[in-house]
Formats: sequence, structure tokens, C-alpha cells
Amino acid sequence: MFDTPRANRLHIAIFGKRNAGKSSLINAITGQEIALVSDIAGTTTDPVYKSMELLPLGPVVLIDTAGIDDENTLGELRIKKTKEVLEKTDLALLVFDASDDDFRAEKEWHQMLIGKRIPAIGVINKIDIQDRNTKDLEKIFDIPFVKVSAKFNLHIDSLKELIRIYSPSDFEKTTIVGDIIQPKDKIVLVAPQDIQAPKGRLILPQVQVMRDILDHDGMVLMVKDSELEDILKTLNQKPDLVITDSQVFTKVNALVPPDVPLTSFSILMARYKGDLQTFIEGARAISHLKSGDNVLIAEACTHHPLKGDIAREKIPKWLKETTQADLNITVKAGVDFAEDLSKYSLIIHCGACMFNRKQMMTRIFRSKMQNIPITNYGIAIAYMNGILDRVTNMFPQK
Repeated sequence: MFDTPRANRLHIAIFGKRNAGKSSLINAITGQEIALVSDIAGTTTDPVYKSMELLPLGPVVLIDTAGIDDENTLGELRIKKTKEVLEKTDLALLVFDASDDDFRAEKEWHQMLIGKRIPAIGVINKIDIQDRNTKDLEKIFDIPFVKVSAKFNLHIDSLKELIRIYSPSDFEKTTIVGDIIQPKDKIVLVAPQDIQAPKGRLILPQVQVMRDILDHDGMVLMVKDSELEDILKTLNQKPDLVITDSQVFTKVNALVPPDVPLTSFSILMARYKGDLQTFIEGARAISHLKSGDNVLIAEACTHHPLKGDIAREKIPKWLKETTQADLNITVKAGVDFAEDLSKYSLIIHCGACMFNRKQMMTRIFRSKMQNIPITNYGIAIAYMNGILDRVTNMFPQK
């Protein structure tokens, strides 16, 4: 309850061959026995995530992965899981065994890191067994290196200092809504509480937006859509901004005066986690959809769909009404996002509150490289309701 959500933490992934000491390294960095350590090659099977505070960086996620040289059919599946970690990695630690002179696997993975524009630090481990000069490796890989012994906790502070220096400063945007509000602004949040709303709590985007408003000295009023008209009548001045759940855009747009800025939680998350302009352009592709086209609806998290699910019922219904086309709609949840997107005419993504920004930007980049339009729930819904300009015109233009 008091922890920074994983999606808002810098993601540091540890890659290397089996028995290079990746698990020992994560234990040394955290100062805890987080990862299982064994002399048996391939002890780590699935990625292991550890959220922690790494001073002076702050909240981070450390990810321990399976060996990049894992063998046999099961090993291939483990490597596939490790490759999926690349999509969310902000900074990579590439671990070398000081006694190993075969760098073929490390070179292959280093090229993947370059291709995905992930900064990396080379970590030469096990110097308690054999020392090694870093100069030759620096020439081959062109990344900074540090020599450590994870087993005996040697030079771990030097590694942490390199992590501080080479961590990307833009892994997360600084604000969700703070750049478009002023101190003392009155902001009304509209949060329907239907069967899909979690019992006893608000959903993460609502909480994050509320906190960001408070951090920028704004004043928050939160109501259900059924009480929006009442609160607007009660206020002696018009609100400075209304932020709504996208699913009730039609109702809220009709109630909020045209001169009051209006947007949605999903659109704010589109800016915060992704690329707003790309999503706006992607939404315009809806008007070009025709019968037989394939549309992918992608969700960041897995959940049990309930009646009226936005991905499986509402958006498909609204797409059909808007396009008057017989579309082939596929819903994928979690990490299930294909490498080959060529069969799709449009991708509509959720707000990605459970993803870090790197993971969402990786999906956007993959879509753009294949010339597939991509948008998100809120922007797509706004476009289909004819209010896209209204709900995005308050944002600074590039």
C-alpha cells in the first residue's frame, strides 16, 4: 500500500550465462537472499523481480533472468522469457565470468540491447577466483565495465555508482497532469463505480492522477458520473479541468460546458506511458477500417473479464457502430504481444498503468517499424465520439 508501484520504478535487468553469478549479484546488490544461488547451471528458470530502494536513485526493480546460453527445448523457453524482459528493461547489467574467454553469447545479447536502445553496464564477476583486465572487453563491447565478487561483496558499491551514472533519466515522465494545471485549480474527477470497479479501492490511474494533482497544489473533487451534474451545479465557479473515465465520455461531454477543459484518465496515461501524438494519429485509422480487417485490442494486465468488459464488449461494439464493418477483433492480455503485427490494420492498447514506460514505448516502436497504426482506449473512444480535439487540445504540442 505504501510502496511505489512496480510500473513506476526504474527496471534494471541482469543478463549473463548460466553460473556467471547473476543471482549472487542480485543478492549482493540488495543485501538480501532474494535469488536462489546454486552451483548447478540453470538454477534460475523464470525471471525473478525484486522491488527495492537503491540510493540515491530511489525505487527500482531488479530482474534476475535465466542463463542466455541455456540449452535444450526447456532452455529455449527460458531464453524466450528472458527476451521478453528486454521489452521492459531501462538499464541492463551484462554479467561475465572472469574465467570465461568465450564471448559469443554476450556479443549476441549486446547487439539485442543496442537494437532496443537499452544502455548497459558490463560486470566481470568472480574476481575472487580469477582477476581480469577490463580494457579488452571495453574495446569489444564499448560499454563501461566494473570488476566485482558478488560472493564476497567486493566492489558492489562501485557497481551501484555506475548504475547511478548510466541509468536513463527519462525512464519515466516527471508528471501526469501537473504541466497543464496551475496551483489552486479546481479539478473534478469522474470515476464510475460499476461492476468492474475494484471493491474498496480506486483503480491505479485514478490514484496516480489524484496524487499528481495534489503534488502540484491543485484541488481535487471526485464524483461518480451519476453525481457530476450535481457537483457542477454546486460549484460557484466552473472547474478548471474535468478528468473522466473514458467509458462515460458521451455522458460527461454532454454535461461539461464546452469552455471547460475535458480529458480522461486513459488519455493522461497515453501521454505518461507512451506517445500521445502517435496515438492520436493511430485513432484516425479507425475511419479507414473495412470489413475483414484485423484489429488487435491489447491489455497490459490479465484479469477475469466481467460483464461489460471494455476490451471484449464495449470497444468492439463501438468499433462496429462507428465503422459499420465486420471486423476481426482479437484481444490479447499481459505480455502476449506478437513480434509480427503485419496482419493487423489497427492496434488499440489499454492505458498501460501496469507497464513501465519502456515496455509501452517498445510496443509503440515495434508497431511503427511495421507501419501498423496504434492508439489507446481513451483516444480511440474520444475519436469514435467525435470529441478527440476537445479532449487533447489542452496538451502542449511537440
